[in-house]
Amino acid sequence: MTTLTDPPRASFHLSMLINDTRYRSMTFQVIAFIVLALSFGYLYSNVAANLQAQGLRIDFSFLQSTAGYDINQRLIEYGSQDSNARAAVVGILNTLLVAVLACLMATVFGVLAGVLRLSNNWLVSKVMAFYVEIFRNIPVLIWILIIFGIMTVSMPGARPYLGEDPEIDMLFGMFAFTNRGVYAPAPIWGPGSKVVVAVFFLSIAAVFVYRSYATKLLYRTGKLLPMGWPSLAILFVPAILTFFVMGQPIGLDMPDPLANRFNLRGGIQIGAPLIAIWFALSIYTGAFIAENVRAGIQAVSRGQSEAASALGLRSGKVMSLVVLPQALRVIIPPLISQYLNITKNSSLAILVGYADVTATLGGITLNQTGRAIECVVLMMLFYLTISLLISAVMNVYNNSVKLKER
Repeated sequence: MTTLTDPPRASFHLSMLINDTRYRSMTFQVIAFIVLALSFGYLYSNVAANLQAQGLRIDFSFLQSTAGYDINQRLIEYGSQDSNARAAVVGILNTLLVAVLACLMATVFGVLAGVLRLSNNWLVSKVMAFYVEIFRNIPVLIWILIIFGIMTVSMPGARPYLGEDPEIDMLFGMFAFTNRGVYAPAPIWGPGSKVVVAVFFLSIAAVFVYRSYATKLLYRTGKLLPMGWPSLAILFVPAILTFFVMGQPIGLDMPDPLANRFNLRGGIQIGAPLIAIWFALSIYTGAFIAENVRAGIQAVSRGQSEAASALGLRSGKVMSLVVLPQALRVIIPPLISQYLNITKNSSLAILVGYADVTATLGGITLNQTGRAIECVVLMMLFYLTISLLISAVMNVYNNSVKLKER
């Protein structure tokens, strides 16, 4: 009777790192890593040697020195006697502000234009096609200048709102549109306002939970729950009730045209540079997103919408429940690139005087301190970090909507 035994394993030889497919890929990766590490080491040593030859060294202590300049548009308290580090933080927050606003508005513009471009109405379709072709084929830099020019040239100054022109009045008594920007009411946060804000954010999360539940129920049982009014009720009713229960802790600081003879006081001023870069990035990138949306919708088989219509769904429900969920698998990957482009293109805000991180850290601070390498490295790390975070978040969402195969 014979006994089956495993064949003896061959002893390891160095030649197996190249000839054996089990080790070859790992060998090439290790070699590539070593070459890359040596390249970065050579570049660092070369920079260090050149700096030492010129009597310079890499030092970030300049961040603690006094900035010495003012920033008009800011989200946190800041004065000219604050440090360069705080000025850089103000610039970072301004960059994030315009990036978030532009991403939201560009998404709205892009989805609407992409859907309407496929409309059966000839006029609507051609108007959307005109928008896409005009805005995406002209550089965003020119759109920034155009919108900023419209804001500063065509808009009235602040003096007409101060009673010098009886025909010019504040919109609803709350908004003033001037060549310096838009004046709007500012919230006044009293005791208990944090509770109202927390309830509102919880309501936003509850809206997503409800809509997710309604969608799953529809796919599982075919029962269609209303989406519109329940979402609005969940969003606003708890916050409004909390607002009155807490004694109305949030007030409004209204712009006052009578407080100063040269300018409006009170409220919040949304500067013309912010409006210019915000709208320019939105309408420019929205044209590209519109093409992504159109391509995603056309990638869905026409039989899907015809089958949904045969079941009695109206066109709006067919688009929101059948077509768009499948189109997202095509739309999301290029949409990530558009969000990254918005974030990086926000650095053009320095052209109209908007104090983003490029204007503060990479502009004024760099020129005052002469620390070019340090400032550039910090800006590179900031944009790299933000880009990686956007990619990570959007890729998580992309994985949640992509087709799951068995």
